[in-house]
Amino acid sequence: MRDPRSALAETLNHIDSLTGDGRSRIDVLAEAGTHAEQLSLTIGEPPDVVVALLNGQEPPAEDVTDRIIRRIVHLRETRRRSDGSRHSYEEIASSFGATRASLSHLVNSRTKPKPEDGTEQRVGRAGGPLASTQAGIEKFFFGEPNGWLSAEPESALNEALQPVLALLRSSAGGEPDSARHAVALRTANSPLTDDKWQLVQGFIETLEMQVRKEHGMEQ
Repeated sequence: MRDPRSALAETLNHIDSLTGDGRSRIDVLAEAGTHAEQLSLTIGEPPDVVVALLNGQEPPAEDVTDRIIRRIVHLRETRRRSDGSRHSYEEIASSFGATRASLSHLVNSRTKPKPEDGTEQRVGRAGGPLASTQAGIEKFFFGEPNGWLSAEPESALNEALQPVLALLRSSAGGEPDSARHAVALRTANSPLTDDKWQLVQGFIETLEMQVRKEHGMEQ
């Protein structure tokens, strides 16, 4: 499997090469229709971590279990019911045969202050019962297990930047339809939450506006 850091670095280099006018990547992305806050919501990383990654820096070291728990909390806060309330632990756990107490205990037992002795946390892989819990929660929120909860920050951001890269390529003289198709193909195989659909729709609308302008069809 390709190193996530290298893959993200390549994507960022492509973005730089397509703009090449001295603007910051954050400004470039904003003009392409997305912001660090939107990326934060999409990938489950704090905005300051997203900004650091966009600037080529490394994210803070984090145990994979802590990452999963942090993103479970993120999902409950940001992917709410239609009435605005959070999904309950009982609702989520029962969807994959677990109990409310087990899920609540898992989350609460890991949401503790980080050690202040400067010790770097161990980074490992989720396994055993946590793996089945992760799959169940991802299926509840996304429709199928997709690795979202445990994905490394670099990998998650790289995935979220692909539609932006396709848009920038089209603006630089590529085939407009190919960018639209790239967005569609990347989203067709996985259910998207409302916020992700809004993000993709924004990319498509921006692309269509640019195409109309380039062909003198702007109203």
